[in-house]
Amino acid sequence: LLDEHGLPHGAVLRPHLEIAPREFDARRRRGDAIRLVDCRTDAERELATIDGAEHVPMDRVAEWIEDLQEGRQEDLQEGGEPLPIVVHCHHGVRSLQVVALLQAAGFRDARSMAGGIHLWSLAVDPGVATY
Repeated sequence: LLDEHGLPHGAVLRPHLEIAPREFDARRRRGDAIRLVDCRTDAERELATIDGAEHVPMDRVAEWIEDLQEGRQEDLQEGGEPLPIVVHCHHGVRSLQVVALLQAAGFRDARSMAGGIHLWSLAVDPGVATY
């Protein structure tokens, strides 16, 4: 059973590191500009994907962060600040690692999707396969 945020009952959300799947969904539906990044493997993406997710596999994360630090226009909001970034993986472990790297590189508005694509499937979009 999930709580009103789409998290398992008793789960502790770390708001400085994570975002609940339903909160991300609500922000996206509201039209907030948020960059969604999938750090899973190609094989995992063949099993299930979240619409609109950009694929940056774990072995390319360091290079991708360097590109972000160069501040390409498509990565910035109107005020010149980087777009908020939400990273997901299967269950939220690898994405937390990516978020730690992003925050260490100065991207303070980076969050891991709590529970990954698995919890997304359960809480937001049952049409996305679980595996």
